[in-house]
Amino acid sequence: MHTRYSYGGDEHIFVEMDEEMSLEAFFKSMSITNAVRAARIEGITEICPANGSFQIKFDPDRIAPDALMSRLQSLEQAAEKADKRLDTRIIEVPVFYRDPWTTETLMRFRERHQDPQSTDLEYAARMNGYDTVEQFIHAHHAAPWFVSMVGFVAGLPFLYQLVERSRQIQVPKYLRPRTDTPKHTIGHGGCFGCVYSVRGAGGYQMFGITPMPIYDPTQKVSYLHEFMVFFRPGDIVKWKPIDREEYDAITADVAANRYEPRIRKVTFDLDGFNADIDGTNQRLMETLHGV
Repeated sequence: MHTRYSYGGDEHIFVEMDEEMSLEAFFKSMSITNAVRAARIEGITEICPANGSFQIKFDPDRIAPDALMSRLQSLEQAAEKADKRLDTRIIEVPVFYRDPWTTETLMRFRERHQDPQSTDLEYAARMNGYDTVEQFIHAHHAAPWFVSMVGFVAGLPFLYQLVERSRQIQVPKYLRPRTDTPKHTIGHGGCFGCVYSVRGAGGYQMFGITPMPIYDPTQKVSYLHEFMVFFRPGDIVKWKPIDREEYDAITADVAANRYEPRIRKVTFDLDGFNADIDGTNQRLMETLHGV
């Protein structure tokens, strides 16, 4: 990785770990931003982490830009030796693939798509070398995903698939953005998956929808009473395919404040993952299901 530092006006420093997203870049960015918080550097007013980068906002009247840059570079050297283990959560998220709501939406915006004759799932399956949509859906939910960033839209997670690079799902965004996307759509663009936390414009391919709210500014949803945003960077997500009957049942449970997502505490070891990807994923699944 080749870290790049750059100024963004008089009050920001942008730090990019690498030009490509990777777990290594995420862990290095996380280590540096954690160290910056712990150091309580005079003059820093905000730390904004992203997928494999971060931005620092500072008050130039309280700390000179060059002094802050030097401090960040020193913290980067220490981050190289930081433990690449993360105490986090693995979360099961139900997904209704080929649901009627995203299907209706994608049909309305066919003229903005690379292949107007295909659904988003059909197009993604073909682009990733699968013979059928069923094979693609299985590849999408079989392995867990890592939340590398939360933001852009309130509470929206970016997810990175925990498989070998050669097996990662890759699919471009729409040629032109849509003006509508159903809330809780499961989407994909480039190497990232996402969950649309609110209804609005978008450009990611649409694969399905979840009945599980992930953002609630009213904090009335049972598992969002303490914090309105569900996901955190470092969370691990396992999609669970469901049908319409299960979707409706979970929706009713959410409305009645009795739905609780399946969540287990785990420790993710980056070195252990790189040494045995399939074995690590199997152990994550065993933890999720209490095996």
